[in-house]
Amino acid sequence: MAESISAAALSNDNLIVSEDPQHPANLICTLCRNFYTLGWVTGTGGGTSIRDGPHIYIAPSGVQKEMMQPAHMFVMEYASRSYLRRPLVLKPSQCTPLFLAAFDRGAGCCIHTHSQWAVLVTLLVERDAKDAGQEVSEACFEIKEIEQIKGIPKGRGEKGMLGFYDKLSIPIIENTAHEEDLTSSLEEAMEKNPNTYAVLVRRHGIYVWGDNVQKAKTQAER
Repeated sequence: MAESISAAALSNDNLIVSEDPQHPANLICTLCRNFYTLGWVTGTGGGTSIRDGPHIYIAPSGVQKEMMQPAHMFVMEYASRSYLRRPLVLKPSQCTPLFLAAFDRGAGCCIHTHSQWAVLVTLLVERDAKDAGQEVSEACFEIKEIEQIKGIPKGRGEKGMLGFYDKLSIPIIENTAHEEDLTSSLEEAMEKNPNTYAVLVRRHGIYVWGDNVQKAKTQAER
């Protein structure tokens, strides 16, 4: 991913200053605080990104999630992958290429959490696959006959939400030492599972995306 840094990228505060609570720079802060309260992100872990037309808003690396402020936001031009706004003292999120993978597939928001429940699920699936003599790399998380999946879309190109008797299937990829190194395996999982709106990362967490902020948030909460 190309990174272009100009003097303007260090000062374009007009991109993040707004009294509208629905502005992406404000929404990311609200989401990060909410996810911190839920225990889905702790310290500086996890991240959130929103696409707003030609712009991508990205929470930075190295900021406590419950203390996130609009001034901390990175803003990228989607088409060129260059930064329109880049805080001088902060580093871009290592999740950025993974967020972009979701946006390349039509998402409007992508959320990455370190939910302990998500981590536990990946370990349970691994255990069950080994007990059954199956390849762990081929095993995914599957569930049906549970109320919560009714808020998740059936998939791209399909109408409606999953029903109580439908099966939700979420692929699982293996963790890597560095976040950005997950990009190729995440993209592969997306290609193999075009109807999924989430990918679990074993011993790490989950990436969830949606057509907009509200849908991504709803799907993450499910």
